[in-house]
Amino acid sequence: MDWNRKWVPGVGAVLLTLLSHMTSALEVPLDLPQPPTITLQSPKDYIFDPRENIVIHCEAKGKPQPSFSWTRNGTHFDVEKDSKVLMKPGSGTLVIDISGEKAEAYEGTYQCTAHNEHGTAVTNNIVIRQSRSPLWSKERNEAIMVQKGVSLVLQCRPPAGLPPPVIFWMDNNFQKLPLDKRVSQALNGDLYFSNVFPEDTRSDYICYARFPHTQTIQQKQPISVTVLDSSPEGERRPGFMLPLGTTSTKMVLKGETLELECIAEGLPTPDISWQKDGGELPSNRMSYHNFKKTLKISDVSEDDGGNYRCTATNNMGTVHHIIKVTVKAAPFWVSVPRNLILAPNETGMLTCRVNGEPKPRIDWFVNGVPIENTPEDPSRKVEDDTVILSNVQSGSSAVYQCNASNEFGYLLANAFVSVLAEPPRVLTPPNQVYQVITNNPALLHCASFGSPIPTITWFKDSQISIRNADPYVIHENGTLEINVAQPLNSGKYTCIAGNNLGIKENHVFLEVKEPTRILKQPEYKVVQRGMSAVFECKVKHDPSLIPTMTWLKDKGELPDDERFEVDADSLTIKDVTDEDEGTYTCIMNTTLDQDSASAMLTVVEKPDPPTDLELTDQTERSVQLTWTPGDENNSPIEKFVIQYEDLLHQPGVWTNLTEVPGSSTTAQLHLSPYVYYSFRVVAKNQVGYSEPSQSSRQYRTNPAAPDENPSGVQGVGTDPGNLVVSWTPLTGFQSNGPGLEYKVQWRQKDVEKEWSAHNVANISQWVVSGTPTYVPYEIKVQAFNDYGSGPEPEVVIGYSGEDLPLSAPESVQVMVHNSTLAEVHWEPVSTPSVRGKLQGYKVYYSRQRGLHETEEETDQEEQVLTFSGNRSEGRLPGLQPYSVYNLFIKVLNNKGEGPPSPSKTFETPEGVPGPPSFLNVINPGLESLTVEWGPPINNNGRLTGYTLKYQPVNNTSELGPVQVMTFLANETTITLSNLNSSMLYKFYLSAKTNKGSGPIITEEALTVMDTTVASRQVDIATQGWFIGLMCAIALLILVLLIVCFIKRNKGGKYPVKEKEDAHQDPEIQPMKEDDGTFGEYSDTEDHKPLKGSRTPSNGTVRRDESDDSLVDYGEGGDGQFNEDGSFIGQYSGKKEKDTHEGNESSEAPSPVNAMNSFV
Repeated sequence: MDWNRKWVPGVGAVLLTLLSHMTSALEVPLDLPQPPTITLQSPKDYIFDPRENIVIHCEAKGKPQPSFSWTRNGTHFDVEKDSKVLMKPGSGTLVIDISGEKAEAYEGTYQCTAHNEHGTAVTNNIVIRQSRSPLWSKERNEAIMVQKGVSLVLQCRPPAGLPPPVIFWMDNNFQKLPLDKRVSQALNGDLYFSNVFPEDTRSDYICYARFPHTQTIQQKQPISVTVLDSSPEGERRPGFMLPLGTTSTKMVLKGETLELECIAEGLPTPDISWQKDGGELPSNRMSYHNFKKTLKISDVSEDDGGNYRCTATNNMGTVHHIIKVTVKAAPFWVSVPRNLILAPNETGMLTCRVNGEPKPRIDWFVNGVPIENTPEDPSRKVEDDTVILSNVQSGSSAVYQCNASNEFGYLLANAFVSVLAEPPRVLTPPNQVYQVITNNPALLHCASFGSPIPTITWFKDSQISIRNADPYVIHENGTLEINVAQPLNSGKYTCIAGNNLGIKENHVFLEVKEPTRILKQPEYKVVQRGMSAVFECKVKHDPSLIPTMTWLKDKGELPDDERFEVDADSLTIKDVTDEDEGTYTCIMNTTLDQDSASAMLTVVEKPDPPTDLELTDQTERSVQLTWTPGDENNSPIEKFVIQYEDLLHQPGVWTNLTEVPGSSTTAQLHLSPYVYYSFRVVAKNQVGYSEPSQSSRQYRTNPAAPDENPSGVQGVGTDPGNLVVSWTPLTGFQSNGPGLEYKVQWRQKDVEKEWSAHNVANISQWVVSGTPTYVPYEIKVQAFNDYGSGPEPEVVIGYSGEDLPLSAPESVQVMVHNSTLAEVHWEPVSTPSVRGKLQGYKVYYSRQRGLHETEEETDQEEQVLTFSGNRSEGRLPGLQPYSVYNLFIKVLNNKGEGPPSPSKTFETPEGVPGPPSFLNVINPGLESLTVEWGPPINNNGRLTGYTLKYQPVNNTSELGPVQVMTFLANETTITLSNLNSSMLYKFYLSAKTNKGSGPIITEEALTVMDTTVASRQVDIATQGWFIGLMCAIALLILVLLIVCFIKRNKGGKYPVKEKEDAHQDPEIQPMKEDDGTFGEYSDTEDHKPLKGSRTPSNGTVRRDESDDSLVDYGEGGDGQFNEDGSFIGQYSGKKEKDTHEGNESSEAPSPVNAMNSFV
């Protein structure tokens, strides 16, 4: 049969390894009867290598298993009669052993047929051809002689091979000839010269042809070209060498690649450009080749037809060529026929829709036989590309073939019609679990088979019927699609397949997972070489999915290097090198999804040192330095520092000379005379300074007179009658030449007109003697050397040496402001008598005795106050009241102090006394305390008496009313009676004079507790009824604890806080303000904080060994009485207290305390 009505050699040729797989759209379970289906066949055009076996593939499936047969060149091919041909068992694939045989004998057109009792399927016509690499025909190439500037074509004309060879030009040394826009190779292999030059002369222009299948290369005879320069061609406008004329045509098939070529000659060499008339070139499918002489457009469509204009241009003119492109098309599928499964009495339709240019012809076959040659079938109707089957009956199964062809090729498709009556079956495995990420589509499959075709119905959680509406889509093949899956879509899904022969159900499960997301992405890192780089990659993922973290470098695997450490959420690169630079990507994979993030690592380092230092533009005082920067190591150079070494004066010492920006590679250097310079350059970037460059060659400057004079010139006298002139000497670098000396000049200011002078060398000071005491001098120091003097020096004012002042201040007067402050006045001395620079006045004063004393103090401490500058008064603070003082004054200069002024005596008035020397509370009783004290150490006047105040302090640190008592100066003890027993009292004592009361001192003490109460409590504790009561209470508490423990184990809450609040001891509640008994207590006098305390039941009192007063104790502890009756405790002046502070006892409860809490 004529499957390919017109076959064009080479059309559709593909490599042998490309095998086309033919599978039907509708799969029938292989346990059911069905016609054959071709599953594998060789390509239509099969070019074989004669050195290998021929393998022609033909595989098919069906029930029962198909049998295979072959035709060659349209007639039956008896495989069994040819010992060289083997058909693989269970298959139609042929293996032809052509070793030792003429391979040409097996060339031809082969077709495979697969047959069983239900029908016959056929393959394409497979054209088998042997690859060929023929030798070049023998020819003699004449030598070519051509004038310079003309165009030239060297023809290749390779032998026709199968497949066509690859062409290239080389010389005798197998070196490819260089190609450019002047010399180029055409698509047919010819070598084109747009114009020739003398350098094109050579005798070995050789065209080579490489044949791909046999991997052989054939060589043409060399061509000799000689370019003459006797009558060269001049410049000329372009002209086309290929194609010729102004227009040409080109036909291309749809889907192939269009290749358009324009090669032009001219001088100068023309440039080629392309455009499409009335349209744009398809930029996404086009490319230029051969120096824009070839335009390629891939995957051609009908829209690519039209006129393409190539333009050749040089400075002499422009020429155009139009290529008219027409697009034809071999047949191509619009709709491939699909297998048809019909139940008895059903109606079906086979459709074979194709297109092409020209329009393809469609022919139908049944089981490989033209449909017009088959018996008449009233149930079958053919309408061009459609076969309609009506009321089919069992036993009418068959394989239909559709053949669509035009002059450019053909298409062949098999589609079977299988008449079955089959109840539904679900092909998707049961209880399959589908997992999908949130917001992604979910596809739940329900592949089924049955005849008639089953209807698919879906249910969720066995109850909710799913309709074909948002968010669900039920596809024709039964697959349920959820467009955007959400967690609420998770669950059990049931699909039911049903037809008139039965129903079948299947359950699947959908799990919607959280997406994998990188929460913290790796960040761009700039790391210095040798340091460590850490990239973090923290990820969130569904806990039921197992994640896998993968790190990539530049889209490849990480280097196999122990410096790379991968942790759960980070990558650490230790001891970073330049090779580590790149892009690092962390990829978090789960079985369902992945997320990735990337960051770059830039490795930086100090710049490499500059190189190639060169000195140019040399003058006496300047030179230009240039250099080549070193590698900046990924950190831009910020600046260059130019340093110099003075090999004459300071060899080995490098000094910064100047800086230039990092963009500069040159610097104009200003130099000093008489220096042997050597220069080097240091580069700096953000990381740091580079190593210095190699030193430049030495550059010496000539000597000259100094450019500057010494700095720091000053004149200071060290002794009376001298003046020391000193300066900072010039360095050797500053000397500008040999023989450096200094000219020192001086004269008395406003007295002498002439300058005295002296030259010195190698020293930095000169002493002028015989000067008056402390007079101003004008001084100047000038540098000079063997080549001249420095600039005129500046004049500096100095002073000759000082001497001690001659006179003392006079008219000393003292004005007493109060008992501790006096003001002294004096008349300043004359300036000449200072004999130096006035520094100020010193006031010496000391206390002689108190006014109430008759004898002077033996250890009088002299005090000194200095008043700077030319002062005439000053204040004397911190005096002692009621005292006699003596003072005198001296004038002060840099040399020392002058003589003292006459002594002056003054008195200070009375003041308030100091604090009493001590305050003790002794002999505590039940209702009495004895207080004793000592007089102040400093009375500061006439002592007139004492004031004693005291007040009680209760258990909550609140203060009671204050009692005040006054005493005469000779009274120092008092016994206080009618006090409360077991009560804390605070005492305040101050002394007083006629000026008032002095500072207060304080003390605290307790009266003794009534011991009869404690004894009674002890007696109660020994009673039997009390012991019984305590046991009952202990048992009740034990029961409550057990109940609480059980409740806590059950997760219940036990309201401990509420019970504590309900049963607080009334003794530890804070006292209310409105009871009027105690006020708030604040110990502001001695800053001793008081904490609330509780009296223990034993009634004993112990006095601390080191202090008569209360001592501090830890917050929350109980106060205790010791044997001597004193109280030790800590209390606070706070009025409001939390229930967990204050008077709560921290010790274990005693039976007495427990009893007290119930009373």
